[in-house]
Amino acid sequence: MQNYLVAAGVLMILIGLAHSVIGEILIFRQLRAGTIVPLLAPPPLRERHLRILWANWHLCSVLGWGLAALLIVIAMAPDLPAHAPYVRIIAIAMLAGSLLVLYATRGRHPGWFGLLVAAGLAWLGQSGA
Repeated sequence: MQNYLVAAGVLMILIGLAHSVIGEILIFRQLRAGTIVPLLAPPPLRERHLRILWANWHLCSVLGWGLAALLIVIAMAPDLPAHAPYVRIIAIAMLAGSLLVLYATRGRHPGWFGLLVAAGLAWLGQSGA
């Protein structure tokens, strides 16, 4: 088993969980009208815009969990070297996401750092894969 890949996967699970929960508390809770999907769109947004923002917010978490699952499954694979290219792709995608969040928030959102650490762990894991 490749411990770096497991650590990267677990970190991605935690990042996704924090992303969804904190987003619900800080952003979407106040935009609800007794429904699961927020409906009270602040101007200039419309309800349909808010609905897709909410869906995409959680889609990021779901896709992060998918990447986490892949990393953990690969970490336990009997033929780790055969999976190294896939791990590189995942690590590069996480690095790109980290740089995007860093740039977009001018470093004020902590997500960039978590994604950077996960990318680094995955990259270290692929070298052992």
